[in-house]
Amino acid sequence: MSRKLAKRWITADEYERMGEAGIFAQDARLELIEGEIYEMSPIGSPHAACVTFLSRLLNLQFSDTMIVSTQNPIRLNDFSEPQPDVALLRWRDDFYRREHPRPADVLLVIEVADSTVETDRTVKMPLYAQAGITEAWLVNLPESRVEIYSDPSNGVYQTMKHATRGEEAQSVNIPQLCVVIAELLG
Repeated sequence: MSRKLAKRWITADEYERMGEAGIFAQDARLELIEGEIYEMSPIGSPHAACVTFLSRLLNLQFSDTMIVSTQNPIRLNDFSEPQPDVALLRWRDDFYRREHPRPADVLLVIEVADSTVETDRTVKMPLYAQAGITEAWLVNLPESRVEIYSDPSNGVYQTMKHATRGEEAQSVNIPQLCVVIAELLG
């Protein structure tokens, strides 16, 4: 007779309490995705440079009207708290001190990927769509392109466009946001 093992998912509240209790190493790079804790990949130089470029660009353009969040958690639901590379958030005077941003606070989420392109495309983009985040970008470093996902409906992004070198990535929801791909990729 065999017995199927029951899986127990960790909630975002439990995950945060585990962090506060010091269960994770100080320098651990972790994310909670669908109730499971995942170790994040190491950050290579091209990835770090791209995130730094985006953070600087967005801060220069939007620092008075939006909050630019770099590699910080977003509480998508009770079981997922990813840390996107960059997120543009609705302005709040408290800078989200009392709680992590929720999907309604997120205007744009950006994932930069080198070795994690497929995972970001098949796990994180759908997760953002299911949460109702209206626009998500995947900076695909190996293919030198930006994939722009928008129009979430029934947990799936209905539109995907991409921009490559020689083109610009134009935000669907933030008209003044336009990124020259060649500058972004260096």
